[in-house]
Parts: sequence; C-alpha cells; structure tokens
Amino acid sequence: MKDELFNDLLASAKEMVAIEDGDSTQKAEHTHNYNVVNVKAIRKATGKSRDEFALILGTSTETIKSWENKRRNPTGPAQKLLRLIQSNPTQMVSVLEHEDDSAQQA
Repeated sequence: MKDELFNDLLASAKEMVAIEDGDSTQKAEHTHNYNVVNVKAIRKATGKSRDEFALILGTSTETIKSWENKRRNPTGPAQKLLRLIQSNPTQMVSVLEHEDDSAQQA
C-alpha cells in the first residue's frame, strides 16, 4: 500500500474514533441519514399477523421478519407501499386484500 493511501486511511480511522468518543463532530456534508420505515409498527397498526401481512405485500414471512428485526430494510416499491399503508392502514389493507381477491378470481 502506498504511504499516502495508508496515511489517508489512518487519518480517517482516527477521525472516526474521535467522533465516536465525542471529541469531534462530523461535518454536515458527510452525514447521511436514512429514514427507515418501522415495519413492525406498520404491521401491528393493520392488525395482521406476519403471515397475513406477507401475503398482502406479496413477499415471504421471512422477509417481513427480517425487516421487523432490522436485519434488512425494505427498498424501492416495497418501501413506498409500506409508507402508503402507514398513512392509512385500514383503507390500504382493504384495497390490497381486494386486489388479491380479484387476482384469484381472474
């Protein structure tokens, strides 16, 4: 490893330790915030079990469990759908369950 690259890496590690110890603050332009949906709270607001919620979302129970335990985070369409459900759990679940019924009849 070149000396310059090693020195940059070492300086970054020292900066990280200083921030973690509270001796320094992170620059705002280097801060990333992720607004992760609380899947467990959303599911509970619907009154559905993990199995029922997975069926409504078209995913597996294991995926719901991973999201709830924060081992994985929903992304893309799944995250948007969860936010819609969060905005009005009863109405959105009713719509999604009706869609499932229509698809099965077709």
